[in-house]
Amino acid sequence: MPAAAQGTTARAPQGSGPVGVGFIGTGMISDTYLEHLTAFPDVRVVILGDLDVDRARAQAEKWGVGEWGTTDDVLAHPDVELVVNLTIPAVHAQVASQVLAAGKHVWTEKPISVDRASGLALLEQADAAGLLVGIAPDTVLGPGVQSARRAIARGDIGQPLTAQTVMQYAGPDIFHPNPEFLFAKGGGPLFDMGPYYLTTLVQVFGSVASVSAAGSRGRATRTIQQGDRVGTEFAVEVPTHVSAIARFVDGGVSQSVFSFESPLAKMGVVEITGTEGTLVIPDPNMFTGEVRITRAAPIERMQQDPEWEVVPTEGVLAGRGTGVLDLARAIRSGGTPLASGALGYHVLDTLVSIDESVVSGQTVDVASRVAPVPLVAEDWDPFAATL
Repeated sequence: MPAAAQGTTARAPQGSGPVGVGFIGTGMISDTYLEHLTAFPDVRVVILGDLDVDRARAQAEKWGVGEWGTTDDVLAHPDVELVVNLTIPAVHAQVASQVLAAGKHVWTEKPISVDRASGLALLEQADAAGLLVGIAPDTVLGPGVQSARRAIARGDIGQPLTAQTVMQYAGPDIFHPNPEFLFAKGGGPLFDMGPYYLTTLVQVFGSVASVSAAGSRGRATRTIQQGDRVGTEFAVEVPTHVSAIARFVDGGVSQSVFSFESPLAKMGVVEITGTEGTLVIPDPNMFTGEVRITRAAPIERMQQDPEWEVVPTEGVLAGRGTGVLDLARAIRSGGTPLASGALGYHVLDTLVSIDESVVSGQTVDVASRVAPVPLVAEDWDPFAATL
């Protein structure tokens, strides 16, 4: 993998004061981003843009943002230094590339792209321009995953060996008013929800070396069940159930289920087993939750509920937008964001490799590597004015 994709190019600090932020895409997920980004002193939301300008205007009025308009309006705005890309997965790389071409840093929702070539090209474009790319999920920066990582780093479960993750439910067509993109290329349970779990696993075990997977598609079509388009049928283009095994470069093996097929919902199951116990990480789609450890029990207790040690969760709780803020502070400091483009690309490479393994039935090597991801600083406070 070229060095440019590793995000190793040195960057000087840029500017001072709060970082000006623009949005491209003001759909369903923009509310939670705006809730937090309008509350963080180190960023200033300047303008919201959308293909549907009326929708952008409604969100701007709802969240007290002074300007709204089209994508071009956001890209041309002189006060926007960083753009939050909340478009559909199929155009993440295309829109992010437009942002970089306009001379602005970009934070994009996951995944970075739906194919390796455009994802890698995006990172190379950013490096050449001296710009930063940040990639969701930023939930891994919250107190839940971070407290779990600190426990593992302390040796609370010994040497991490294996992991199990489960994400299964009936699918987003049961609640989303426009769910088609979640069943198209770049969607499905693997690409939609997989980044939360795989990003967490990479933060614990390091880079993925290879994957083996199987998958299926339960139905050729689905029907919208909520909103103005109830009853509308649409095609399912991707596997809706995937089982995957990942092997990590530094040792460790994980097994994961990603499914939109089960009426028995199991969300946020992440269990890390080490030489001295099993640690439960809270739902990686959330920012916090209970971190617990259980240890080997005598044989007479094997059929009983395990005994749990609760690990204190530490850190300031915010929400989506935390990664955007971290990226903004990296712009000012000349640093590298924790939810970096390099990390996002490695997760994409792993997702695509799993998808290829589903099709081929063969083990697929993951070519990319990512440097160990640092922990969030213990005194990191999103609500502090630092710039």
